[in-house]
Amino acid sequence: MKIALAQLNFTVGDIKANSDKIITAIEGAKHSGADIVIFPEFAISGTPAYGLLTKTTFLTLCEEAVERIADSCHGIAAIVGTPYLTAEGPISAAAYIDTNGNIEYIGKRYVTARREMGYIVGSSVGSQTIHLCGKTLKVVVGDDLSRMDDIDEEIDIIISVNARRYGKGILSRRFDKMSRLAFAEGKTLILVNQVGGSGDIVYDGTSGILNSDGKLVMLLKSFSEDMQIFDTEAVNEPFDVPFTTYNDRTRMLYEAACLGLHDYFQKNGYTKACVGLSGGIDSAVVACLAVGALGKENVRVLLMPSPFTPNESVEDAKQLAENLGVEYSVLPIIEAYNAMVGTLQPVIGGTEFDATEENIQTRIRTTMLMALQNKTGYMLLNSSNKSENALGWCTLYGDTAGTFSPTGDLYKGEIYDLARYINATYNEVIPDNIIDKEPSSELRPNQKDSDSMPHYEIIDAILFRMIEKKQHREEIINAGYDSAVVEKIHRMVMENEKKRYQFPPVLRLSPCAFGHEWLMPLVNHYCD
Repeated sequence: MKIALAQLNFTVGDIKANSDKIITAIEGAKHSGADIVIFPEFAISGTPAYGLLTKTTFLTLCEEAVERIADSCHGIAAIVGTPYLTAEGPISAAAYIDTNGNIEYIGKRYVTARREMGYIVGSSVGSQTIHLCGKTLKVVVGDDLSRMDDIDEEIDIIISVNARRYGKGILSRRFDKMSRLAFAEGKTLILVNQVGGSGDIVYDGTSGILNSDGKLVMLLKSFSEDMQIFDTEAVNEPFDVPFTTYNDRTRMLYEAACLGLHDYFQKNGYTKACVGLSGGIDSAVVACLAVGALGKENVRVLLMPSPFTPNESVEDAKQLAENLGVEYSVLPIIEAYNAMVGTLQPVIGGTEFDATEENIQTRIRTTMLMALQNKTGYMLLNSSNKSENALGWCTLYGDTAGTFSPTGDLYKGEIYDLARYINATYNEVIPDNIIDKEPSSELRPNQKDSDSMPHYEIIDAILFRMIEKKQHREEIINAGYDSAVVEKIHRMVMENEKKRYQFPPVLRLSPCAFGHEWLMPLVNHYCD
């Protein structure tokens, strides 16, 4: 039997375009001699569809699309992920279309993702068995795969249609679980996953097939559309999971960020992006991602030195813009800053220089970048990172603004990792000075981030344990970290939830993103 795996990039709500793409893939699979073609979960609707899944008209259009697709399936079978309205409510289903065009819906029993809870219900009937070409196939939807055990001996192949998002470290764990299941059950296991950016989520694809020994025998591309055919009668040599090194993880972070950014713009109808380039590491990496995702001709940067910006930072930013080949303008904010501070003298006159004057600078810069966006359509990209977002080292309505944040879920150390990867891969485009200089917001004379906190290596390690690992402060202190530093960081994280509620959309690249896996009450007196 020949099985086609169709890993395609779908758009939420564009049912006709998604259906057209599915039908084209079915025709291609037919010409390649496939007996069945498999598409991922929610292929017809795109995902996450959130409140669209509660609309009867939306679900009806999806059902009509399945019927249209079935008309193209004579001579080939297909499994297509789609939402489906049942008497219990909307479910995530796999529409099995046989070679005569008959349709059977196979539901997902367990709803475990927050992005689906409240919008779909669990199906009362889960995975189902189908027979094709003398083989017995078990079709499973979504996370039901992780609940499977004691599979009937008659089953030859388990087919999982899924929509599993990308996150650092998730891929290795995903294939480890799949390998254990395939080996324990002694079955061939097929996973077909969504691929593409969808709002603040990016799906990695990386669909694959494991043999009954739990070894990979086919692996589709990551972060790209792909379609391959698996012949069950051929000799399929096993191989090891290829993305296990630290360098692989950084490469995949880059590819995920570029795909998420590209699809966020393309699927929203945006074409051009602007970045405020400071001469620092964060905006440098975001500018590189923008060029990688959108092309240099669609990126414009503004350099906006304040009275406290060293000339070296301006020159570094110029050099980066020239290396990238993007259009740039140098627009000093000194006069605007002095005018704003002067106008405020009746209010702030006679007080010490503090965060007030610092925040004025970032808000002036955002005003200028938003003016560029409004006048020319260059959508503003946010240049934040997870370390600063966690601590509240950011200015509301200043450097927290933007249409989209491709790096806001990456710790400061990971920003440096990306910078080094970009330079190693793309001919040293980021000047060494940007990577080597000590981090500074440059909002006051001779300011360094380490003036008030430890270096980011320590901050990131504590934050990772606190956020990703969910460790209590005592556990972190017992691991050897300074108690005063841990207590201070914990206090800053907890006190700044109100800022994170007002962030732009942040691309989720970790297993624990703010606002999703990490979400604290906006009013909170818990202090343990």
